[in-house]
Amino acid sequence: MHDIGRRRAYAIWGAGLAVYVLAVFHRTSLGVAGLLAADRFDINASQLATFTVLQLAVYAGMQVPVGVALDRFGSRILIISGLVCMTVGQLWFAVADSFAMGLGARALVGAGDAMVFTAVLRLVAVWFLVRQAPVITQVTGMIGQMGAVAAAVPLSAALHGMGWTRTYALAASLGVILLLGAFAVIKDSPYERGEVERIKLRALRHSLTEVWRDPGTRLGLSVHFTSQFAPTVFALLWGYPFLVSGQGLSPTTASTLLTMMTFVALVAGPTIGRWTGRNPYYRSVVALGVVGAIALVWAVVLALPGRAPLWLLVVLVAVTAVGGPGSMIAFDLARTFHRSDRLGRASGVVNMGGFVASLVTMALIGLVLDRLAPGGPSTYTLDDFRIAMSVQFLLWGFGAWMIWRYRRRSLDRVAQSPGAMDALRRGEALLPGISRDHEA
Repeated sequence: MHDIGRRRAYAIWGAGLAVYVLAVFHRTSLGVAGLLAADRFDINASQLATFTVLQLAVYAGMQVPVGVALDRFGSRILIISGLVCMTVGQLWFAVADSFAMGLGARALVGAGDAMVFTAVLRLVAVWFLVRQAPVITQVTGMIGQMGAVAAAVPLSAALHGMGWTRTYALAASLGVILLLGAFAVIKDSPYERGEVERIKLRALRHSLTEVWRDPGTRLGLSVHFTSQFAPTVFALLWGYPFLVSGQGLSPTTASTLLTMMTFVALVAGPTIGRWTGRNPYYRSVVALGVVGAIALVWAVVLALPGRAPLWLLVVLVAVTAVGGPGSMIAFDLARTFHRSDRLGRASGVVNMGGFVASLVTMALIGLVLDRLAPGGPSTYTLDDFRIAMSVQFLLWGFGAWMIWRYRRRSLDRVAQSPGAMDALRRGEALLPGISRDHEA
């Protein structure tokens, strides 16, 4: 019904992308406010971590239901619903004055956030050409991180200048503006409505089982699990306290380093997207390389007997930031191993990986800090953070093993379809007999 990959496609994608930028802002808005939140709600490290852990647990737990709803109802309804939930949740957080109220607000923010990203990815999948999709997907993740920039230095300044309630209420009001744009611009698909698969309840269990059993789904989930959690944990919760209380940086310098993560992703995202678009056979190998680099730099920083020099912290933050674009490889893998009518569910399953890893890591770090420094955030030392942040290596090791295991199984799956392996080696991401039907 409409041309794909043209001006209308970019307008629709832009409207969805704006909502995703706001979702990232809401998701990361506690990053520089962690120490203030600890004082406002009079809570310890484990309770502080619970805010973000609960938010991400809701996000991860909703990914499969959201994927099913996405395939059933389309992107527009999901984006609008998510925007409403985030706006209400952030406004609630602005006036919350107890730990329980704060938890409820962050859970609502997580629920709204869960509906946005995969819905935007589906718009990319149906509105752009196959050769455009990998780069547009990377650019989506890259530009979305601009929300994290706004949640670093500007939000920190606003919190100290306007106070807690006014700052978060102003953040909530942005959702009302974007809601108008979403209503006016976003259209689910350039194709007839009948092209969207209608999910019936009796077929749901079988459909989800098929998605999960595909080794490509598990490979994508493994890549997302292993690549995404380090930058997420650092930006959303523990990076700011680690830099300020552990490494002795000023709040301004720490906020600047968190902002730098986004600009590194701006450069790394398109680079990774172009390379993996031309060499899809090596996508999971690239992901392993990214994870290995992150783990190596963290090992160096944590092994130092004293505080790391500023230049090394810059390197640490920059390399860690590459994990965000690296995790986007997971969604391109899902696109390879699933037809478009199952892409929403597959993307939902894949998207659970990084957020499950993130919430586990955040909770473990909080538990270790509480054990080592029961006096609270004001008593944290570098040695406390050195031990607590080391829990990341457990998840990197487990995730790397999963990637290697399911890479082999996925290649075996490709080899079973005539012509698919040759197509993959030639640089094609959509394979005959797998992600599309056999051509006549």
